[in-house]
Amino acid sequence: MQMQRLIFGPFKAAVQGSSMGTLAERPFLIVIDGLDECEDKDEVQDLIDGMLAFFTENPFIPLRVFITSRVEQHIQSRLNVPGVRLENLVDHCSDNDIATFLDVLFEDERRRNPVIQAYAWQHGEWPTPSEKWQLVEHIGGSFIFASAVFKFIMGWKLGGADGPGTPMDRLPLALKMNPGLDGLYAQTLARSEHLPYFSDIISTIALLESPLPTSGIAELLGIRTYEVVNVLVNLQAIVQVPGTDNMPVTLCHTSLRDFLTTQSRSHRFFAHPSLHVRLFLRCIECELELRRQRPGGLIHARECVSAVGYALSHSAKHHSRGRDFFKLSASNSAIHLRREILAVYQVPESMNGLANVILSRFRHTGSLVDLGEAISLLRESLRLRPPPHPDRASSLKRLANALQSRYRLTQFIADLEEAISLLREAVTLGSSPSRLLGDALLLRYHHMRSMPVLEEAISLLNEALRLRPAPHPDRSASLNNLGAALLDRYLRAGSTPDLEQAISIFREALGLRASSHPLRSVPLGNLVISLQNMYKKNRALPHLQEAILYSGELLESHYPVGHENRAEWLGRLTSLLEMRFDATGREEDFADIARLKEEAYRSST
Repeated sequence: MQMQRLIFGPFKAAVQGSSMGTLAERPFLIVIDGLDECEDKDEVQDLIDGMLAFFTENPFIPLRVFITSRVEQHIQSRLNVPGVRLENLVDHCSDNDIATFLDVLFEDERRRNPVIQAYAWQHGEWPTPSEKWQLVEHIGGSFIFASAVFKFIMGWKLGGADGPGTPMDRLPLALKMNPGLDGLYAQTLARSEHLPYFSDIISTIALLESPLPTSGIAELLGIRTYEVVNVLVNLQAIVQVPGTDNMPVTLCHTSLRDFLTTQSRSHRFFAHPSLHVRLFLRCIECELELRRQRPGGLIHARECVSAVGYALSHSAKHHSRGRDFFKLSASNSAIHLRREILAVYQVPESMNGLANVILSRFRHTGSLVDLGEAISLLRESLRLRPPPHPDRASSLKRLANALQSRYRLTQFIADLEEAISLLREAVTLGSSPSRLLGDALLLRYHHMRSMPVLEEAISLLNEALRLRPAPHPDRSASLNNLGAALLDRYLRAGSTPDLEQAISIFREALGLRASSHPLRSVPLGNLVISLQNMYKKNRALPHLQEAILYSGELLESHYPVGHENRAEWLGRLTSLLEMRFDATGREEDFADIARLKEEAYRSST
């Protein structure tokens, strides 16, 4: 009613009046911003209804209304009518606008800044197009962050000359800047924290391999779409919630994912990687439902509804990312589901899927029966992929990996030799299985003690590490394998640089595995052995102190009473303490040595 009296009525009269006839020559525009922020939803709906009624009665009046708003349900329900054009900003990228914004800022600064002028005179354009585009990608569509990044580069927030170096020095640092939105993220997330399924929904959005609509998120979590929407409607300052159920939910800024997946920043909102296990199980449940409906047929992900298509494309990723968090019950559930899928869809992909989850259970049980079944499945999958099948190389690597696992348990050399042969074939097919082949050759070295074999292993493991730069999720494993090979070469040839490099590598590997990581014990143990060898060589007490510290962590956090490795590490820590007692005469060490020997004696009787 107020819009009619204050705007529409007077405007209509002005257009129709002879003295204002020029108004009719071209349309005028009214912009309404932030309509979704109005608390009274009924009044918002009345406003929209009034506008629609006015334009229905006056279809030729030269007036347009431009609403900029998140299309929440109470708004969406009124706008799905002819005469309204909806544009979803999720469909549009602001990167080009950010690039233009930065171009203007940098050009203006170039005209005024003699340091930049001198640099450009000697080196050419600055920033280069490549550097500018890296900035645009890092900024992630936020003009506020773009402004902050530019000010940082120019040193405006650093007191000018008091900042670190020149703008050219600060540009690489800007690419590592945190947008500084953690407070906003925590404050906004708290709005929905009390709602059902909040943690599952937010963590799922953070851990998905590609965005899903609200309906797809709901299907993956086994809940209803409205329950997902109920959580997300309060979070639209940081999450792009589309107006329809079939458009993907996206993040307003890429840094939100970093926030949610970094526990030291997100705290209670942390998206724990163990959720990958649940997402994997839901993915294969979705796949099983589809396979039962269409047994034996070839199905492409793009043909399916969002959650099923996502499951077909990304279930293996969730299995890989959650592999360190599978419990025996989850492995059993996955095996049951995969057996049912194989029963209705007998192809190499189904065989590989079943083999993968059986291998997950093998990591819990150490069962040779499980390992043997997985190897049989992988052999059959490889048989169905003869040369020149495009997936033969991946099948070769899977089978070789399983054979290596069996060799480690049984020391049956034929398994290892077959694994090496398979991996060499994979190389001939254009694959680069350098880590797997390097691991296999390292195992052969331990069996044969052949230096040429060790040298080839180190070369391959170096190449594997090069292909896994930080923050690659498998970098820690590659570091540990290379470090182990260098330690072996030191123990054989006595080259101090090998030992120094091994220690450096194990330290980096350890830094990539938090104290709670289930495989932290691997680089931890290798680092202790390397430090002990370094102390024996140079008698530098800090190396011994560090080895003692990490041995204590192993016993306390990884090898509790009853663990099969505890006795070995009780003995190693005892030996380290004896070395320190001999070097320092520290009385506390004498008491600790007696205590450790007593525990070792009790556990052996």
